[in-house]
Amino acid sequence: MKKLLLVTALAVFGFSNVKAQDIKFGVKGGLNFANISGDNTSDLEPVTAFNFGVMSEITITEKFSFQPELMYSGQGFSFKNDSNPVALSYINLPLIGKYYVFNGLSLEAGPQIGYLIGADYDGFDVKDNYKKIDFGANFGLGYKLDNGINFGVRYNLGLSNINDLRGQSDKIKNNVLQVSLGYFF
Repeated sequence: MKKLLLVTALAVFGFSNVKAQDIKFGVKGGLNFANISGDNTSDLEPVTAFNFGVMSEITITEKFSFQPELMYSGQGFSFKNDSNPVALSYINLPLIGKYYVFNGLSLEAGPQIGYLIGADYDGFDVKDNYKKIDFGANFGLGYKLDNGINFGVRYNLGLSNINDLRGQSDKIKNNVLQVSLGYFF
């Protein structure tokens, strides 16, 4: 409990020193190229879906910033020789650290937590077959123009087993390549 209070106090003190002009808000959206990896996944193929949401960038130093996001993310996979994909829908919270290499180009990395809001296969609700919470790690590149438009390529490596199918011990993890376009106001 004491550690939690100390961390909270440090965070509040740290963010109270951030000036209003050092925080930007924006929107973004793009394409996902998603699949799963793990046990018995060799007969699976990726699916294409979309992502969209809101973001904020908090400048820490000239070279480093913090970018929390709240995103809808369409994910999933498909079986070979089956035209019906397993469509997984998540609300994701990526917490991205950005290091600016030069003139708007940034290296990005950080953790992500996702909450499953829907799962569909061939018109059937299969949400009970998947765990509600998903943890991942993001790695990517971004480029921000002076006018607020930004581009990004990011890979989300799933860290947690999302399989919740009773009687099956296979471990499967989400993997998503994202391409996005955004705008900071």
